[in-house]
Amino acid sequence: MVLQRGNRRKNVDRRLPGIFSASLVVSLLVGCSSSQFKKRADREGYGLIEEKSPMVRGIDEDFTIDQDKEIDLSPYPTSSTEVDFFGDQKDFEVGASILSLESALDLAVKHNRRYQSEKESVFLQALSLSLSRWRFTPIMNGSLDAEYREVRRSEVAANIEKIETDQTVTIGGGGGFNWLLRTGGRLAASFSTDFFRYLIGDRSLATSSSLAANLSQPLFRGAGYRATMENLTQAERNLLYSLRSFARFRKEFTVTIVSDYYSILQDRDRVRTAWEAYQIFQQSVERERALFEEGFTRRASLAELQENELTNEQSWVNAFRRYRENLDRFKIQLGIPVTTRVVPDEAELKALELDLIHQSLTPAQAIEIALNTRLDYQTAMDQVEDAQRKIKVAANGLLPNIDLLLSAQVPGREGATAPSLDFQRYSWNAGLDVELPFDRKSERNSYRAALITYERELRNFSNFTDDIRLQIQNALRNLQQAERNYEISKLRVDLSENRLLEQRILTEEGQGDTFDLIRAQQSLTSSQNELTSALVNHTLVRLGFWRDTGLLFIRPNGQWDEINLSAATTQSDYQNAGTEKP
Repeated sequence: MVLQRGNRRKNVDRRLPGIFSASLVVSLLVGCSSSQFKKRADREGYGLIEEKSPMVRGIDEDFTIDQDKEIDLSPYPTSSTEVDFFGDQKDFEVGASILSLESALDLAVKHNRRYQSEKESVFLQALSLSLSRWRFTPIMNGSLDAEYREVRRSEVAANIEKIETDQTVTIGGGGGFNWLLRTGGRLAASFSTDFFRYLIGDRSLATSSSLAANLSQPLFRGAGYRATMENLTQAERNLLYSLRSFARFRKEFTVTIVSDYYSILQDRDRVRTAWEAYQIFQQSVERERALFEEGFTRRASLAELQENELTNEQSWVNAFRRYRENLDRFKIQLGIPVTTRVVPDEAELKALELDLIHQSLTPAQAIEIALNTRLDYQTAMDQVEDAQRKIKVAANGLLPNIDLLLSAQVPGREGATAPSLDFQRYSWNAGLDVELPFDRKSERNSYRAALITYERELRNFSNFTDDIRLQIQNALRNLQQAERNYEISKLRVDLSENRLLEQRILTEEGQGDTFDLIRAQQSLTSSQNELTSALVNHTLVRLGFWRDTGLLFIRPNGQWDEINLSAATTQSDYQNAGTEKP
């Protein structure tokens, strides 16, 4: 038997141009790097935030979730002074960066972990909105496939086996879009074409194409703008709520950092006062010991003083430990490594000035301002509207399903060697798809649940309004109390200083009692600590009052603007005081 092989091209590469073209397109699509997707997502997310930001006071114009992970403390001065009241660790602060309150707030805004998470939550909400909007745009789709096929067959004639080889290439592709309309309808269109070619023998090219379109439009259930756009509407409002929540968080965050900063300064000041008291006890013990050796006092008095000396030393040691421990916690609050050497600026405590002018706001005025400016109150009102809107959406689900269906198709030209359509041979049809509402238990329950949710939101809103009124009234009371406590603390310090001065004079003249001198010194130490606490507390209470009334304006670096409500003379002035620029 003689074998005879059919003709076959040797240059196989030339027989697959379609496959190579398809591979090129796929390579281009795959070659779009992940960084490009990230840039597009960022562009959309930041664009939506920029779009909504004018509706919310207190959002930075340059909002970004990019975080500088490098912590640069070089702009801040470093301490070179040894501090006696740190005892044998007097060089504890030498070489450490000195942080002012403004510097601490700036570091916290840039590096605090929760602050970063809050910003990311806003951005994630923006991405969610971008997806909701995308669903109402024509969503394009496309496909491309290529296939090479080789079939060998044999024929035997006159004891001669002849082997024939068929080689074919098929390339197919298509594209279209799917569009959810705001009326609830869905429009879909697609175009497809296929190429078929023999690589051996008859090398003619055959094509087949088609164009199809379909429209499905609900007439009752699922029809209309409200029912169709509910998810998008809620996504739009959710981003607005997220921005308001972040603006509110920034105010609370600033108050928290300020409170922690001054608390650290208070801890440091307590170390100083504890050290001074300890030193005075040491001097008193030495004086009492000398008197004991001369026989002018009893051993019991000396022992009592020595016990008090140890107690004061222990108080100083505990105060120093507490200061270092809270300082390390504050570093974590700032978002910097706990091993970083930083100290608060003691000048901040000395420079803390207290405006004791009583605010002219009445509780009614303060409450009215809060109800006009607080962002969380505005969100609570809007959420009532959300619940009311969802009742109508749920009611729509009780309607019967009646959909209008339209479709059309245009085939390709017969015998065409290139993609083409024959619009003379079109076909179309129209119809109705009807589903009677015999089973609506799930929808019925959803509707009843929507009614209950609305009533619940109304109660929550009423309760939240009362909470704000109570909060404002308490804030005013706390402010008045803080002002009076500061005045009392100043008077106590004056009295303690005079008492101590008198006891020192009596002691020097030999008429005083050592224990009276010690008690006078302890009283002064306690009064000084209370004065510092009262000064800091009034500052924090004042900031809290501004925050609760919605009048605390936060700058991009976390600093706040001072507000003098006493200068306002009309209700309009009160409402505009400290208004945050969008």
